[in-house]
Amino acid sequence: MSDSNTTDFTNPSTLILLGIPGLEMVHLWISIPFCTMYVIAVLGNLTILFIVKRELSLHVPMYYLLCMLAISDLVLSTATMPKTLSIFWFNSREIDFSACLTQMYFLHGFSVMESGILVAMALDRYVAICHPLRHSTILTNHVMVKIGLAVMLRGSMLILPYPVLARWWPYCRTNIILHTNCEHMAVVKLACADIRISSYYSLFVALSVTFLDIFFIVMSYTQILRVIFSLPTKGARLKTFETCSSHLCVILAFHIPRLFSFLTHRFGQNVPLHFHALIANVYLLVPPMLNPIIYGVRTKQIRDRLLWFFTHKWT
Repeated sequence: MSDSNTTDFTNPSTLILLGIPGLEMVHLWISIPFCTMYVIAVLGNLTILFIVKRELSLHVPMYYLLCMLAISDLVLSTATMPKTLSIFWFNSREIDFSACLTQMYFLHGFSVMESGILVAMALDRYVAICHPLRHSTILTNHVMVKIGLAVMLRGSMLILPYPVLARWWPYCRTNIILHTNCEHMAVVKLACADIRISSYYSLFVALSVTFLDIFFIVMSYTQILRVIFSLPTKGARLKTFETCSSHLCVILAFHIPRLFSFLTHRFGQNVPLHFHALIANVYLLVPPMLNPIIYGVRTKQIRDRLLWFFTHKWT
């Protein structure tokens, strides 16, 4: 049988995003929580950027990094969610092959960048707690620019082979992607060639980025906890730990869904396809939604500034 989805081609002009396989009949219902989380993520992260920009007292390394995190969250969610919602609402499943590769690059690139930002935030907390008197001299604006450029360069360069290799493979089976977005392995699995290079390289990136970043975060917090437990009073220990609690919550919100998605995708051969797709979307939506909520609720400076803004806005 020959149709538009199984014809022979080297590079398809368009691909078909199936959505969440097996749950097509409830796409409209699934779109409700997805859209809600996306709107919260966009509004929350824009609010963080607005508050930090307006409040000069927040122009310090911790909040520069928070702004980087907010921008990363906005790009990460916006790279995929508008197309996902168009699939759910309008059955708009087609995506241009070049657009698909672009989405792939932004999706994975900013995921790596966000992981790097969390490491930089752990470094900031380490310096602030372990070397408080030298914090402003160690993490200067010049150093923060270098850290930001390093995070961006690592993410952009590590992920660049993804779309390059994906465009290089010949495609001659089908152009249907069993996903809501152009996730790297979901795309290259359509190729009618030996894709071990892509598979091994993506595994290397996932393991090296995840475990190296977690290692550096653990090392930072080991030193932080050593200092916290050496403080003389319980009140001092709690107050110092409070300055790290928001960052710890953000780390958990990012890495737990990410690790779960990675493990189910790599080793969960018996896991249903719809579960893979749902977990992948949770990973892309939940951290961008939770990050501004966590920092808005747990960071006094942002909370107070937000309350001040609303109080004076309506009085």
